[in-house]
Amino acid sequence: MTKTTTTERRLGRDGRTTSALGVGCWAIGGQWESSGRPAGWGEVDDEVSVRMIHTAVDAGIRLLDTADVYGTGHSELVVGRALKQLPASVRAEVTVATKFGNLFDEATRKASGQDVTPAAIRRACEGSLRRLGVEALDLYQLHGGADTPAEVEDVVATLEKLVAEGKVKDFGTSVDAPAVIAAFGKSTAVSVQSQLNVFGHNPEVLGTAHEHGLAVLARTPLAMGLLTGKYNLSNRPSENDVRRDTPWWTYFDDDAMADWLGRLEAVREILTTDGRTLTQGALAYLWALDPAIIPLPGARTPEQVAEHAAAIGFGPLADADRQQIDELLADSPERH
Repeated sequence: MTKTTTTERRLGRDGRTTSALGVGCWAIGGQWESSGRPAGWGEVDDEVSVRMIHTAVDAGIRLLDTADVYGTGHSELVVGRALKQLPASVRAEVTVATKFGNLFDEATRKASGQDVTPAAIRRACEGSLRRLGVEALDLYQLHGGADTPAEVEDVVATLEKLVAEGKVKDFGTSVDAPAVIAAFGKSTAVSVQSQLNVFGHNPEVLGTAHEHGLAVLARTPLAMGLLTGKYNLSNRPSENDVRRDTPWWTYFDDDAMADWLGRLEAVREILTTDGRTLTQGALAYLWALDPAIIPLPGARTPEQVAEHAAAIGFGPLADADRQQIDELLADSPERH
């Protein structure tokens, strides 16, 4: 395995590396709907989003994670705009990861359904290339639509053709079922994206990723913002925010938020050791959990991403602190 520093992580079987921290770009997609539900994080200002990305890059972050469906194409457009304004030498250092598999309409800003047939993947690839303004996608990830090894084999075959054609540099999966990860692992895939944060993760995902030499991109590392300490029972995301009505997380649900806040309070002191903010402690926990993990905290403002980037200087939590957190949160429903 290629040796990396505390500020780098391996991303690719050829020894290529990226920063130990990335930026999640879902929120900068703005308002949109998926299957009739709000799927955005509220209103956004594209100028602020571009400044956020530039702040991240200036701070040493070299990985941006987006998806074609975020904002039904809008997130990719904003990322592409920010990239275009960077010096070519700096842009060459930045890995942009995007995803495919979901169907959407850019004009109506609505998404519904999935399609991972070869023709659909190729159409999605061309769309992402156009919106990002690049000749090749750095990291192309399955977002959904293939749940069995047999389905994955067909998807991988198309991805490998896109690599051979020079339209994709590397690929991976954001579908993190162990059987899907293993199927990708038999190919030239380089990464898996999975939910990991202080509240829990799936150890089988990490084990399968290690078995196949895959980097682990951690989505929801801040539990959709709950781990920042910004929210409480009287201050939650707005009603049109995806975090208030989603089948994937319960952090802000009426009948669950109090329990999540109680768990946060149980580990607050540990997370804020050595002068870290809660946010920085949550990221440090993941670095302590496994050196393959690259957290992808979402950000909308330069101030948010600057706080995230400052976590790198603190490094991972002490292993004893990480173990204590695991013991204190053993009852979390997200600990498999």
